[in-house]
Amino acid sequence: MILYRLRCSKGHEFESWFKDSKSYERQEKKSLIGCAVCGDAKVARAIMSPRIGKGGEKVEAEAPAPTPAPPSTEQQKVAALARHMPKELREALLKVRAEVEKSCEHVGDRFADEARKIHYGESDKRGIYGETTDEEATALAEEGIEFGRLPWIPRGN
Repeated sequence: MILYRLRCSKGHEFESWFKDSKSYERQEKKSLIGCAVCGDAKVARAIMSPRIGKGGEKVEAEAPAPTPAPPSTEQQKVAALARHMPKELREALLKVRAEVEKSCEHVGDRFADEARKIHYGESDKRGIYGETTDEEATALAEEGIEFGRLPWIPRGN
């Protein structure tokens, strides 16, 4: 396993694990690696400091943080990623999707507006889900409005 520090074309940096350097190169060439922050598929390796262990001591690598899949605004990329992810991960994400659909209200592209109304007490507090642009998501975060972006993988094969 190899850990790479990656940077998307928008300047976000994140880490991701790969089986080997050839695995990274294949996935990068097919645009299967999405930015952990914005979902951008244009990623490249960033400069990293080497991990050097002290003589004779075992150095344990930290467990990788889960890398979120791209946001729902890029469904084709998400579908491509979903086809190449492990079966267990795909099943877990489908369970998350089903739970969100069951317990939250779909507000579509009005997500940012509805999240603001709930945050500022202009609307009843409730769970919502929908779509938002990267710019709207950034503005929500800057206002201190808590939300999360989930990989919305398609159902089916």
